[in-house]
Amino acid sequence: MSRFQKASHVLWCCQYHIVWTPKYRFRILRNNVGKEVYKQIRISSEQLGIEVVELNVQIDHVHLLVKVPPRLSISHVIGHLKGKTALRLFSKFPYLRKNKLWGNHFWARGYCVDTVGINEEMIRKYVKYQEKHEVEESQL
Repeated sequence: MSRFQKASHVLWCCQYHIVWTPKYRFRILRNNVGKEVYKQIRISSEQLGIEVVELNVQIDHVHLLVKVPPRLSISHVIGHLKGKTALRLFSKFPYLRKNKLWGNHFWARGYCVDTVGINEEMIRKYVKYQEKHEVEESQL
């Protein structure tokens, strides 16, 4: 099975490991709050057409491994996920909004993102030897 997905005129595999935290890294993502974050990330990801490969909500941060179609920018995806989860949390748990420290923002600014895929050395070798490989195949 190929790790690539097909879309109109594109073959793609864009995976990202994303981490973000609540404002002030408060240890608030426990119990029902953490469960709601988990649920809302799944719902919002599906709405965007994103595949959640792994999701782990810790008490003070979120780890997410996703496959994102190339039509979406990663900054848009993260903004959407953080925005929708914050709105849902403030709606479902009104006591969260009462804490003046939040300032109407549940999540800290920023995030950490890293691409996931074939390692750099494998890509270098593939690019370097591709022509030689194609010549060998054409001689078969």
